[in-house]
Amino acid sequence: MNVFPTAISEVLELEPEVYTDDRGFFYESFNGEKFLARTAVSTHFVQDNHAQSRQFVLRGLHYQLQHPQGKLLRVIVGQIFDVAVDIRRSSPTFGQWVGRYLSAENRRQLWIPPGFAHGYLALSEVAEVLYKTTDYHWRQDERCILWNDPDLRISWPLTETPILSERDRVGTLFRDAEVFA
Repeated sequence: MNVFPTAISEVLELEPEVYTDDRGFFYESFNGEKFLARTAVSTHFVQDNHAQSRQFVLRGLHYQLQHPQGKLLRVIVGQIFDVAVDIRRSSPTFGQWVGRYLSAENRRQLWIPPGFAHGYLALSEVAEVLYKTTDYHWRQDERCILWNDPDLRISWPLTETPILSERDRVGTLFRDAEVFA
């Protein structure tokens, strides 16, 4: 596995070692020992999630305040533009974001530690995302920052108006959001 740092040092892009032949391919999507050795991140995943989105669906920017989740994401069908926003007030990168293209073709993964808001835009006709989390989903603890917040200035690669859930349509402005200390 290769590890690529991003502009926010705690957010990591991972590239698995893929073995291909005339039958297809094989790779380890997660190996705890290798993950720790190559990222220096000691974590325990408790939940796996699988989401399917059609093209132009934008999900986010989501986080849980009392039960923050670290997330390890990968795409198994299609392509997304994945975004992590640092919402840790004490961080030198507070309010900054990083985005990465993840696809079934490039097999890259993104590690987003607790303390970040997360969202993604489906770029292909269909996109399926698998992600592991370090804490369980707590509906009553969900928070949402407006995906197009003017202070964050996220450069979403939009070619059409995004398809949003009601929750994402009325997200909180970043300046008014509850954030981590």
